[in-house]
Amino acid sequence: MAARARLDIDLQDTTVYAIGDVHGCYKELRSLEQKILLDSLRFQGRKIIIMLGDYIDRGPQSARVLDHLLAPPPKGFQRICLAGNHEVAMLHYLDGNLSREPWLATGGLQTLFSYGLDPQRLAGLYERSAEIDQHIRDVIPAEHVSFLRGLPIMVRSRKFVFVHAGIRPGVDLAAQDDRDLLHIRSDFFDAAHLLDRWVVHGHTPVDIPRLEGRRLGIDTAAFQSGRLTAVRIADKQGRLIFS
Repeated sequence: MAARARLDIDLQDTTVYAIGDVHGCYKELRSLEQKILLDSLRFQGRKIIIMLGDYIDRGPQSARVLDHLLAPPPKGFQRICLAGNHEVAMLHYLDGNLSREPWLATGGLQTLFSYGLDPQRLAGLYERSAEIDQHIRDVIPAEHVSFLRGLPIMVRSRKFVFVHAGIRPGVDLAAQDDRDLLHIRSDFFDAAHLLDRWVVHGHTPVDIPRLEGRRLGIDTAAFQSGRLTAVRIADKQGRLIFS
């Protein structure tokens, strides 16, 4: 799979709202967007929502979340959706590079349920596993698959990096490996105080987001906690907003 796009954006005079891992939590996403809209009324200029990946799996409404992200963003906003490791895993399954069971075990089962697909029922309808996989590929909308394939993997500006999991310390942003950007944890955490930009990320759940060095993780495990988190960055200050 080719490396995903990395976007360079000038964030001067821009209010950014970064949103952590949604994981199929459509109601929490809509609630958070309403709070973001209210919060944003005090700011002029460009406004951007940056989604940090993992829109699917684990929670109950993955398909509806993707429909929502394919629709226009909240009024007055641009929206950038980044890839997470769960989107990439789903594509690996759909492309035949990952068997069904490992994907189902990490939240894919809930994603299939959101499309009205039950693997146990399908096993009673089809004799061969390959036929089940083909039926699943036929049911998942092509526009959803195309959306997942086109997701960029990083937004970077002069002072900030937005990414799903984190970055590899000591490696130029242009040379970062997609796998690190989607999966890295301890190597990134251990060097958070050495970063030359602020890094906002998801992937690793926390109870309450806190700055550690120059990184801020905002995945609050919405599918378990019921709390989806955003951070607003404006005027050199940040503020957390919860669904």
